[in-house]
Amino acid sequence: MQQEKIFVIGHRNPDTDSVCSAIAYARLRRNQGLENIQAARAGHVNRQTEFVLNQLKCPLPTLLLDVSPRVRDIVTDRVITIDAEAPLAHAVELFHHHRIRLLPVIDEDRRPVSLLILKNLAERFLVPSRESEIRKVLASPGSIARCLKASVLHMVSEHSVEELKFYVGAMASGTFHQKMAGLDPRTMILITGDRENIQREGVEMGVRVLIVTGGLPVSPAILARGRNRGVTILSTPYDTANSAWLTRLSTPVKALSGREFLTVSLEERVEDLRRKLVRSKEPGGVVLDVQGRVAGVVTKSNLLAPSPVKLVLVDHNELSQAVTGADKVDILEVVDHHRLGNFHTEEPIRFINQPLGSTCSVVASLYRQAGIDPDPQTAGLMLAGLLSDTVLLKSPTTTETDLTTAGWLGELAGIEPMDFGRQIFASGSSLGDFATPRDLVLADFKEYEIDQRQFGIGQVEVANFHEFHELRDSIEEALKKVMEEKGLDMAGLLVTDILQETSLLLAVGDPELPYIIGYPHLQDSLYQASGVLSRKKQLIPHLLRVLRPSMGE
Repeated sequence: MQQEKIFVIGHRNPDTDSVCSAIAYARLRRNQGLENIQAARAGHVNRQTEFVLNQLKCPLPTLLLDVSPRVRDIVTDRVITIDAEAPLAHAVELFHHHRIRLLPVIDEDRRPVSLLILKNLAERFLVPSRESEIRKVLASPGSIARCLKASVLHMVSEHSVEELKFYVGAMASGTFHQKMAGLDPRTMILITGDRENIQREGVEMGVRVLIVTGGLPVSPAILARGRNRGVTILSTPYDTANSAWLTRLSTPVKALSGREFLTVSLEERVEDLRRKLVRSKEPGGVVLDVQGRVAGVVTKSNLLAPSPVKLVLVDHNELSQAVTGADKVDILEVVDHHRLGNFHTEEPIRFINQPLGSTCSVVASLYRQAGIDPDPQTAGLMLAGLLSDTVLLKSPTTTETDLTTAGWLGELAGIEPMDFGRQIFASGSSLGDFATPRDLVLADFKEYEIDQRQFGIGQVEVANFHEFHELRDSIEEALKKVMEEKGLDMAGLLVTDILQETSLLLAVGDPELPYIIGYPHLQDSLYQASGVLSRKKQLIPHLLRVLRPSMGE
């Protein structure tokens, strides 16, 4: 089972604020003594964020596209296995000593041959329904000898696994002869002590295996006759009772365990494992590594193990925007500046949400509250996220706290904020730099819900609208495909001119949109969003109001 790891992570399609706030907050919490915490990102960074990280010589955070618990998260590193040729007695010892219920049977390359299940073995050996079942032994003479730690006086076909029946010669010669009448001696294991008459009669009959208990002697004459008759003769130090029990347990495990058994990979999702175990008649299965070798076992009780992955969400608080699998792991903290979504937890958590222009502003305030000055690189990261999310402090989301925070961070980083901000926006203002229109649409795309109806809005900043108008048709087609793939009722792209401080909205989906949106309708699917710079504070609240009564009607 893996060691607990805490990831500070922003939303999918991360922007500069989400990436920089994740890095800065992870560093703050490490300074405060929280171990095993690191920054992560839920998608590939855009050109603007890449520019910021390169300028500040900061490595990319860990990429996490899916944090769904995996089988590797819930199985222990140590696994008990047994060789296919080992006797059942050894398996019983392993079951008892390690207190396990499943025992993978492996070949020389540690690949699974079968699976021993304690419950099935107990039913077979401890609850026999008929006397004939008690006598059955599926074994080879060699496995019987190893199980009884016997001296081999004579061996015939050592490795031949056969279905035999064992009998104990603890009676008078006449009674023994009467009991053996009509039985096939070549399927018989005869266990006896130093009763020479029983030993002699057994070899004369030609039994398959003669076991002499207590380390007692076998006369040369009987041994010679046994060789002539093809009888395997063994001498064990165990008494008759223990010899009888161990003989039953001499079956090689490969002959008893089921050939059909559940196998799962280390990287398989726990949710998929859960479905398999529910459908399976067996209590668990074998876990395989990438080479197909045994790496562990899983049972239904493993499903109760908590995932070692824990999350701290920054720059969002809605699971629809979170990394895939966030709903399957523990969320320890949230640091955000957006509206509250449909977020809930099983236990109380640290939840910090402030109406500031960026999450980096919120994180910076936490540094100040803790009395910790960030190092120049961390200060530069938070300044970049702040300037990006407030559009150079021009967005209506900008507060007095943002203004003073930008100055404080600039001093610590040794950076002039507005010059740095203009460089940041210049780095990501060319639409043609995106590989495809789809990449452009999804670079900063967030999904929302209104009365069980979903819509998504992307945003991109430009220096002017000329390039957008040239690409408008291909962008609209990309929006339609994204809407269909994600099952959305509407999809849009907010194109913001950072110099003119205004935007255009390209939106597809709801046929009622031109009549209800409240923005001037310029062309098919295109609207003038004058003065709109903030998706969070201006566009989304407006769309939530106008779309609520219309979508789905």
